[in-house]
Amino acid sequence: MKKLFLGIMIAAGLMACEGDRGPQGSPGVNIVGQTYEYENVDFGYEPSKNLYATILNVPSEIKVLTSDAILVYRLEEQLVDGNLIETWSLIPQNFFLPQGTIQYVYNHTDVDVELFIDGDFNLSGLDTGFTNNQIFRFVVIPSDFARDPKINIETYDELEKAVHQQDFQLKEFNP
Repeated sequence: MKKLFLGIMIAAGLMACEGDRGPQGSPGVNIVGQTYEYENVDFGYEPSKNLYATILNVPSEIKVLTSDAILVYRLEEQLVDGNLIETWSLIPQNFFLPQGTIQYVYNHTDVDVELFIDGDFNLSGLDTGFTNNQIFRFVVIPSDFARDPKINIETYDELEKAVHQQDFQLKEFNP
């Protein structure tokens, strides 16, 4: 009986707690990501390294912090039911050719992105379909957003879905 009485007293005491509302917390953070594209990207062959490379500057209108992540997507047009649709593939991206394997890879700083085509065979005769007139989309996002394991960044469409589910915006810019 004492335990029941004690339980009722504690419950009543907790329910009766009232007072002034505490101070309001700081407003939520609005994370703003940015996208930009480069069209007609051509790679130059570097024979001493047996790879293709190009460096693309981050446009001055795009602000990148050293802690931000830059994701790079390569455009591949797909024929679906007789219509060409845009699909964006996250780099690194592999292609398995009769001669061997090539891979698009990249690294970045807060001012530029260096793109490479690396391979396991002599790339000097690589088909220009891989090296010329490429289109890339760059997505600059705060590193905390990119590290969230619930965020799927494998395709641009999945990234856009995640962006719309968060308090996050993508601003587009074409240099």
